[in-house]
Amino acid sequence: MALKANSPEEDTARDKAAEMAQEDEHLLRLTEAGALRPDYRIDAGPWDGGRWLAVGWVDGVPLWRALALARGPEGDRPSVRPWLQQIARTWAEHLAGMHTASWAHADVQPTNTLITPGGRAEVIDYALACGPEPDGRLPYRGALTHTTAPEIATAVLATPADTHVQAQPAADVWSLGASLFWCWTGHRPVSYDDSLDRPDKLAAIAQGRPTPLADVRPWLFPDFEAAITACLAPDPADRPTAKELIAAW
Repeated sequence: MALKANSPEEDTARDKAAEMAQEDEHLLRLTEAGALRPDYRIDAGPWDGGRWLAVGWVDGVPLWRALALARGPEGDRPSVRPWLQQIARTWAEHLAGMHTASWAHADVQPTNTLITPGGRAEVIDYALACGPEPDGRLPYRGALTHTTAPEIATAVLATPADTHVQAQPAADVWSLGASLFWCWTGHRPVSYDDSLDRPDKLAAIAQGRPTPLADVRPWLFPDFEAAITACLAPDPADRPTAKELIAAW
């Protein structure tokens, strides 16, 4: 199993404890909705100064590390193409289950996606997930900046820091495309200077103009590129659903 626990000595200990309690609640609700396998959540509870949460161990490596070979020209080989498509397809399958239950993961990014030795994607970390009943939760203000969908970036910039922004499934789809773009090409989908503050980075993302994939791809893979590009459509209504991506990949 994987055991998560907050550290009471840290300045953010109280927030982390609340976030961990929220993740536990999300796991219970997602399991009840059939969007998570019943054995993923093992147990949870309080301890001196905080919270702990135990979930099933995933035998896998983060997406960035898994795609190291594919990022170079040596990745252009017949065996890599179906492997990449299987990763993308199984990732979309996880998201489709959540979306069918009216949930968004809301933190789709490379470090929250582990790739198993068999080439399947496993999704972890549900603390920020947005369900159909957003009341009584910590305000969602986006997650990792580099994979934040334009509509989330726009909403975060336009609202106070304590306002909840409800993520929708289409935002997960953008983040899925952004993560694959980033880890396959080695370039983030929206280009900006790392020295910028987060609001300036979000402002660049909100413009909805990602780097053309053809400018940075390590090698030609038309079907894979077309699906990623579709995920990064600026208008959420123009993006494929997770179920449509399963069929595309």
